[in-house]
Amino acid sequence: MTKQELHLRAPGNWINDPNGFIYSKGRYHLFYQFFPYAPVWGTMHWGHAVSDDLIHWEHLGVALFPTKDYDQNGVFSGSALEKDGEMYLYYSAVKYLESDRENIHMAKDNRFETSQAMVISKDGIHFDNWKDKKQIIPVNQNEDQAHPTHTRDPKVWKDGDTYYMVLGSTYREEVGRAVFYTSHDGINWKFKNQIQDKRFGRILECPDIFEVDGVHVFEGSAMYIADGACGYENHAICATAEFDREQCRLRLISEVQYVDYGMDLYAPQTNLDHEGRRVMIAWMRMPQPITEAEGNKWNGMMCLPRVVEVENGHVCYRVHPEVRKYFNEVAASSQEWNPLEPFCIKVCLEEGEKLNIGGYQIQRCDGGILTDRSKVFADLKEYALTAKSPKVSGECKLEIFVDRNLVEIYINDGEYVISQVVYGLTDTVEVETDKNNITYLRHNSDR
Repeated sequence: MTKQELHLRAPGNWINDPNGFIYSKGRYHLFYQFFPYAPVWGTMHWGHAVSDDLIHWEHLGVALFPTKDYDQNGVFSGSALEKDGEMYLYYSAVKYLESDRENIHMAKDNRFETSQAMVISKDGIHFDNWKDKKQIIPVNQNEDQAHPTHTRDPKVWKDGDTYYMVLGSTYREEVGRAVFYTSHDGINWKFKNQIQDKRFGRILECPDIFEVDGVHVFEGSAMYIADGACGYENHAICATAEFDREQCRLRLISEVQYVDYGMDLYAPQTNLDHEGRRVMIAWMRMPQPITEAEGNKWNGMMCLPRVVEVENGHVCYRVHPEVRKYFNEVAASSQEWNPLEPFCIKVCLEEGEKLNIGGYQIQRCDGGILTDRSKVFADLKEYALTAKSPKVSGECKLEIFVDRNLVEIYINDGEYVISQVVYGLTDTVEVETDKNNITYLRHNSDR
C-alpha cells in the first residue's frame, strides 16, 4: 500500500473531500472522495488512509463503492463515529435521473437525487458494500424541509443520549441551509429543523458544528459566494455560533471569516485527536494533475492537520503539534533546498519586507500578508495568483511550511492562514529582511 508523509495526497488519479475523519482504536482514519480511474472528478468512492500521528499515512485502498440502486452514481461525502466498538460511516448516496451518454460519470442536465446512507464495520478496516449498507434517510421531497437533489454531507455526532446529524442543503437553490435530524440509536432518524442563512451561499456543503473552549463553532462550504474570478465560486467559511440542542437551532454570532485565505482550501472536516483537541483537515483544490516521473498521475491533496481554537471570538487554525515534531532546525546559512522535500521557515516580517521561496513571493503589505504565486503556477491565468490576509496588529510572525506542491503560511500562530497550491518551485530561498530574524527547519529524518 502507498505510504506518504506530512500531506496526504491522492495515491493516484483523483481525490477531494475528506470523509469519516476519526480517531479510533489508537489510530487516525481519514476517508476521502476518490475516483480511482482518472485524475478527474467522477463517480465517487471512499478511499481510506490510516495514521498513528496525523503525519505518516498509509493508504488502504477503496473502502466504499457504489453497489445499491440508491448509491449507483456515487458514495459521496460524510462522517464517522464509534459506537459499541464498531465504526459507523454515514454518507450521501447519489442516483442520477439520467446519465450523460458521453460520460456516464456525469448527470445529464445535473439532474439527480440524493439520500443518506450508512455502513457499519466491526473493525473500521473491512467494509461489506453489499450486505452492510443501509439507506437511513430517503430522498426528501418536502421543500419546506430540504432539497431532493442538494441535501448532502452528513456530519454526525453524539451529545448526551442523542445523536445529531447536520446536512448541507438549499432552499430552491436560492439560499443555503443547514438541515438537522436526530436519533436515539444512530440508525433511525427523524427530521428536526432547518436553518436558512444567506451567508451559507446558495447551497451549503460539508457543514460541521462543534464546541471548543466553551464556544460553538460552525464550519461549512458555501457555494456561489464568489464571482469565480479567482477560479472558484465556492469557499470554506466559519464563525462562532449559538446552537440550541433541544430544537437544533443554529445562529451565527461572529462575523463570517474564511477558513483559509489562500482560497484553494475546501470541504474542511474536524475530529477530536487522541488528546481531545479539535483538529481540522481539508481538501486542497488543484486545477491540473501532477505527473510523476514514472508516469503516474494524481490530483488532490489534504492540508496539514490544524488545531481549531477560539480566541476573543475569533476562530484560529493552529498547526498541529505533531507537525512541528517533523522538523529540525538547521543553520541559517542553508538557503538551497530540494523542492521535492518539505521544509519550514519561521520569520517575522515588517511592513514592506519580502520573502521569495522558490519563486513563491510573500510580502508584508498594508498590515497583512500578500502572496504571489504567478511564477510557480504553471501559467494557469484563470485562477487567483495572489492572496491576502486581513490586517494583523502588532508583530506578524510567520510559520511557513513548504512541500513540493503546497505552501501553507500560518500568521501569528494561526490567527489567519494562507495555503496555496503551487507547481514548479525552485531550490532557492531569498529574503529581504534581517537574516538573523529567520529560522530554517528541515525534515526530521529520524521520524
